Amino acid sequence: MKKVPRVVILGAGYGGLVTAIRLQKKLRYNELDVTLVNKHSYHFITTHLHMPAAGTDHPDNARVPINNLLNQSKVKFVKSTVLQIKPEEKSVVLEDGIISYDYLVVGLGSEMETFGIPGLKEYAMAIRSINSVRLIRRQIESMFAKFQEEPHSGDYLTFVVGGAGFTGTEFVGELADRIPALCKEYGVERSSVRIYNVEAAPAALPPGFPADMAQYGMNVLRRKGVTYKLSTSIKEITRDGVLLSNDEFIQAGMVVWSGGIRGNTLLEQAGFDTTRGRVKVDEYLRSLQYPDVYITGDCSAVLNGEGKPYPASAQIAVQQGFNVAANLINDVRSRPLRSFEYDDKGTVASLGKGEAVGVIKQWKVTGKFAVLMKKVIDMRYLFIIGGLPLVLQKAVFKKKAGHQGRRTGEFMQQH
Repeated sequence: MKKVPRVVILGAGYGGLVTAIRLQKKLRYNELDVTLVNKHSYHFITTHLHMPAAGTDHPDNARVPINNLLNQSKVKFVKSTVLQIKPEEKSVVLEDGIISYDYLVVGLGSEMETFGIPGLKEYAMAIRSINSVRLIRRQIESMFAKFQEEPHSGDYLTFVVGGAGFTGTEFVGELADRIPALCKEYGVERSSVRIYNVEAAPAALPPGFPADMAQYGMNVLRRKGVTYKLSTSIKEITRDGVLLSNDEFIQAGMVVWSGGIRGNTLLEQAGFDTTRGRVKVDEYLRSLQYPDVYITGDCSAVLNGEGKPYPASAQIAVQQGFNVAANLINDVRSRPLRSFEYDDKGTVASLGKGEAVGVIKQWKVTGKFAVLMKKVIDMRYLFIIGGLPLVLQKAVFKKKAGHQGRRTGEFMQQH
């Protein structure tokens, strides 16, 4: 009896999950034995995490149970943590056993890039997961409670966000929107709260983002109360605040870091050739060292026409998932592999309630229309992984969460 090749997918992020779902949809009976390994029982939507972090949305709206997306008769799900990858032995060491493979898909996601900044790991929080955003939200509320108890002791209500890329920009927008409600709840004057966004580049949003659109975004957030420290890096983070590259010290009650990511260290430890934890891949998204290993998402380095890696994003990871699944099927059917070609469809950054900015292909979008485009992008991804039922489910949940938030606000006003 012919052996069924085994595919092991590490990580249920954008790249890994889309690979699994596409295989589930396209494979014939007994073509491949597919297993998805993830340390959580859910997939979380990274591009939504800034909202529950600031407290403007419920964390559950940013996650989807994996078992709701997979047909276990076609793709097996194993909840476990990956401890080691052994490409020479074609096996993966999990916390509760060893799993072997014929094909490996690595989509383990990124880790926080510290750039060697002293105190960053010890004193800064990062928007990295469902649990991390819960902690950030609680810490924000804790700072308001502390200020209420000790209004003349420390800068509890000074919030510093390191990095003004998409995550940093979207987070400060949501945080600025939440501040008035927190001030009302805790009896604090709005003037007591300060939000700083520190960025080493001369403007917010990533390099290559149109300058006029970046300026639009910064103007919106300045009106919401955000103060920018541009062309300035963080030199050190202490218990009391941040030291900037110009030797200015900002006393702060809380520091949130969104200034950079790197690939997963497990790949370096496994002997893959990496740069900042990212593995350079061939045109089919395979490791140059191990052609039976596909790399997706934040762990892969796909080079553009100028020989530079594309920035890690959800968009490229989703497209990689489609391509990897197609190539696994093509390989098992003895068909030519398909080269990966990134199609940059554009990006929209949320600026908080009622505002966004972005570029869709060659079109620049702002304001409410950009907000609509952001929702369309989000719904498209939900449709890819869960179809119309998931789109409707998330829409209903969001309405209920918003209604609950209004009822809570009404209760606070009445009592």
